[in-house]
Amino acid sequence: MARGKIQIKLIENSTNRQVTYSKRRNGLFKKANELTVLCDARVSIIMFSATGKLHEFISPSTTTKQIIDQYQKALGIDIWSTHYEKMQEQLKQLKEVNRNLRMEIRKRMGDCLNDLSIEDLQGLEQEMDSSVNLIRDRKYRTLTNQIDTSRKKVRNVEEIHKNLLHELDVLKEDPYGLVDNGGDYDTLIGYQNGGPRISALRLLPNHPSLHSGGGSDLTTYPLLD
Repeated sequence: MARGKIQIKLIENSTNRQVTYSKRRNGLFKKANELTVLCDARVSIIMFSATGKLHEFISPSTTTKQIIDQYQKALGIDIWSTHYEKMQEQLKQLKEVNRNLRMEIRKRMGDCLNDLSIEDLQGLEQEMDSSVNLIRDRKYRTLTNQIDTSRKKVRNVEEIHKNLLHELDVLKEDPYGLVDNGGDYDTLIGYQNGGPRISALRLLPNHPSLHSGGGSDLTTYPLLD
């Protein structure tokens, strides 16, 4: 049976379009390889899919550059000259921008001012004043932040020092910890080696034994021998 004639138009379905592209690309590359082998032809094919993916075929006996050089020679044209001229123009523009920037930098350093008019000098002065004001404002903000941070550190150190002094005063006034701070004290008088001895017994109020009935926890402090 003869195959039906296919109407040549854009395939709307993207999946079918990609499948058709892959099949026909492979068929085209196969034909190009047959031309290379059968006819000793030099063939170069460069293709881009709808998604921008590159596919190419080049005869094994040559390179893409050689094919392009031979193409230019055959037609008497230079396809690189236009591109080279554009690159030269871009390079010229970049050099001009670089020269202007260097000139502006030298002006702000006080150089190359002889050729400036009074208007240019006034404009440069205003720009420099604005830059100095911005730098000064930034400096003041940085100094203010550093001062605030230092003050916080000093207050923390002073608070620690105050607490340490308080603890030291407490130790001086009550070196044995006998000042009533919530505990219960009892005093016992006994005799040891023939002489009187006074001791203070402290009952710890928060000890678990007071709540569990496991007995009392007593701390004995010698007062007087």
